[in-house]
Amino acid sequence: MTSARPDEQTKTLSTLGLSAQGGREAIITGITTDSREVMPGYLFAALPGTQHHGAEFIATALAQQAGAILTDAEGARIAALDLAESDAALVLAEDPRQTLALTSALWFGRHPTNVVAVTGTNGKTSVSTFCRQIWVELGEEAVNLGTTGVEGVWAHPLRHTTPDPITLHRVLAEAARQGVTHVAMEASSHGLDQRRLDGMVLAAAGFTNFSQDHLDYHKTFEAYFDAKMGLFTRVLADDGVAVINLDDPKGGLVAQIADERGQEVIGVGRAANARLRLLGQRFDAAGQELRFEWQGRSKLVRLNLIGGFQAENVLIAAGLCIGAGADPHEVFEALPYLTTVRGRMQLAATRDNGATVFVDFAHTPDAVATAVQALRPHVLGRIIAIVGAGGDRDRAKRPLMGEAATAHADRVIVTDDNPRTEDPVAIRAAVMAGAPGAMEVGDRAEAILRGADLLEAGDALLICGKGHETGQIVGDAVLPFDDVEQASVAVAALDGHI
Repeated sequence: MTSARPDEQTKTLSTLGLSAQGGREAIITGITTDSREVMPGYLFAALPGTQHHGAEFIATALAQQAGAILTDAEGARIAALDLAESDAALVLAEDPRQTLALTSALWFGRHPTNVVAVTGTNGKTSVSTFCRQIWVELGEEAVNLGTTGVEGVWAHPLRHTTPDPITLHRVLAEAARQGVTHVAMEASSHGLDQRRLDGMVLAAAGFTNFSQDHLDYHKTFEAYFDAKMGLFTRVLADDGVAVINLDDPKGGLVAQIADERGQEVIGVGRAANARLRLLGQRFDAAGQELRFEWQGRSKLVRLNLIGGFQAENVLIAAGLCIGAGADPHEVFEALPYLTTVRGRMQLAATRDNGATVFVDFAHTPDAVATAVQALRPHVLGRIIAIVGAGGDRDRAKRPLMGEAATAHADRVIVTDDNPRTEDPVAIRAAVMAGAPGAMEVGDRAEAILRGADLLEAGDALLICGKGHETGQIVGDAVLPFDDVEQASVAVAALDGHI
């Protein structure tokens, strides 16, 4: 939903921080970006889009008695005749998306008192979920918000990793009414670029890493990086805390950007200047031990998490909780209780011979390489990787997905991911171009079955790409499909348990 329906509240334009042309005032009864949902007195936000301008629907909004229109100069030009014949107040903004975000924050008002956000190509869901788990261990009423919806002491579904600002502020207001005090959010590049988080009051913000993804939207690496940096240059206040993975090649630049804003920086990683410095890791079949340093004192904790990269995710989460006011000692005491995030290095099944099957959301070349490399210390035998690529998305990364898998796994199976409206054969061919010698199995269920059948004692199968998703998008249809469930069924069938 992209509207705020009446909740027995009205606000004037001025109390929402808006000024209409001619100094006109208006009583606003709701806000929306969908002209079909306009009710008398609503503020209709006509925003520029990639395909259409929302101003094309201003006539519909006015016919349904919108009290005010928020748009830009181009929108006013498109709907000039309709606006001239209307009594609705006209609010012009140079950046109407940002204005809508700020207006939404004022409309809904109440938010949980402690909110943090994390951006990066990979790891956002894990970091935000770990934040929530740490806070819950500390006795706080906490949720995480992002790819998997709202999870924690209160649950709510979401359509996007970073929802539109009306939905976002409505959900946060409802969370506060439900008693939630702590929120960890994922900040996607799309959400940041479209100003969805503007108007948020953050205690701290985190940066995980940066690698290729979403170039179908951002077009260039520079634009993609700049979008993510909006979290630090625009959303996080000057007195906020920036928690940054200094081991990432972009980490130093992010730290410099935050430092120039006057933000307190908590560096994470193996770098000598990291305040949360990772000193060592030791791996076994079920998890790992971490040795790290905080303010000159070393700590040793056990994590029941697979994958070396999880150390960085956990420490970033710890840094965000500390940045939001939690006691560091209590935060570190909570780390051994962290559990695997659904679809992130999740143990899906174990064969009778001890071989294991893991499911991971890795859907970028860097994430695939990182996932396979992170699994390696936990596995005595071979690693078999299943990879694919989504349709109607960044085409340039498809052969790179194949390259990443073949460079680090012992065997590779290329299969369908979410082909959407593209020809799955063509998508697989592009991935196969970077994976010479890989096995090609179009049907994803069959690929999982064949991968599991290859497992010998000590081996591991890593199913990359879809993670927590419970559907496969083919054409315009979403077909039921769960990698974890398919892995479990395949292993049970192969070992004669069904």
